[in-house]
Amino acid sequence: MNKKIAIVGAGFSGAVIANQLAQAGYTVEVFESRSHVAGNCHSERDAETGVMLHVYGPHIFHTDNERAWEFVNRYAEFKPYVNRVKAITKGQVFTLPINLLTINQFFNKTMGPAEAEEFLASLGDKSIENPTTFEEQALRFVGRELYEAFFKTYTVKQWGLEPSELPASILKRLPVRFNYDDNYFSHKYQGMPAEGYTALVENIINVPGVTVHLNTRFDPDLKSEYEHVFYSGPIDAWFKHAEGRLPYRTLDFETFRATGDYQGNAVINYCDNEKPYTRITEHKHFSPWEKHEKTICYKEYSRQCEEKDIPYYPIRLARDKQQLELYVNLAKKEPNVTFVGRLGTYRYLDMDVTINEALITADKFLDAARDKAKMPAFVIDPLA
Repeated sequence: MNKKIAIVGAGFSGAVIANQLAQAGYTVEVFESRSHVAGNCHSERDAETGVMLHVYGPHIFHTDNERAWEFVNRYAEFKPYVNRVKAITKGQVFTLPINLLTINQFFNKTMGPAEAEEFLASLGDKSIENPTTFEEQALRFVGRELYEAFFKTYTVKQWGLEPSELPASILKRLPVRFNYDDNYFSHKYQGMPAEGYTALVENIINVPGVTVHLNTRFDPDLKSEYEHVFYSGPIDAWFKHAEGRLPYRTLDFETFRATGDYQGNAVINYCDNEKPYTRITEHKHFSPWEKHEKTICYKEYSRQCEEKDIPYYPIRLARDKQQLELYVNLAKKEPNVTFVGRLGTYRYLDMDVTINEALITADKFLDAARDKAKMPAFVIDPLA
């Protein structure tokens, strides 16, 4: 039996599947078009400042998934890290997510939790019974003033679309708290790999039986040479964009360096039109256990992804899901190919979800091989 596996992409999806299948006795070849592993999670030391730089923008590991947390801790030391985001709007600095401090500061009040919850409920638009858009969701639950201060303009800068064009599900990910908790996430496990994400992925993929080919694109015509191909690149690229390009947002970074501490925090969002960028990230604050005299920051700009850009965020409007359905149907006709990860399934995925889905995918492949069953094109339905 041919026990050779091809994996396209050396991000978390590809690395985890390679790890699991190699340990099960398969020979695995990983093909990565970039010069490094870890995909958009790639991190490296900045030569001038010594700061661990999140090259493609910041990534904070946060999860409630025990299996994903146990897995990453097998391959790296994780340091505790709490993401505390600040936001500038109307010439003031506030805390995000919106919490009791944000509400009191914004409205110049000194309310307690119950009073603030009642007050915010009074601001919501009760005529919107079943919000379907981002704008309706915000107006229904936080009212017009907070919506316009924190969400409306920021959303236009981030997505290039009016909030009235975006689904309500995007805003459902942003909690409102009626206490002073300023931890951006609420997951049980939160941290950063002490030596960066690239070292973590290198350790995951550094197992006997795995060969990594950097700066190498995989030719789909070679798929017959392998028992199975796991593809974590853009699904539309596999089919040479036969149904058109799926739309993504991409990011541009304007880098600058300084001495000392530039902004006193890892992430500050710019929620109004005073600045054209969405946020400034100061990378030394992502490794608070380290000390550096100098600092390096990113001004982050979002725009529509073009042909040669790096895709970051799938837009997934209704019309995009119709186009995706065409690609899903093509994928289901591809023998011995499984599409995985953020790009392969055209879904926005946090790192822990990506890792857990990769572990599940490897499990299913090994089960299918044992039972001589067919491995599906998708383990997780991209259209769900």
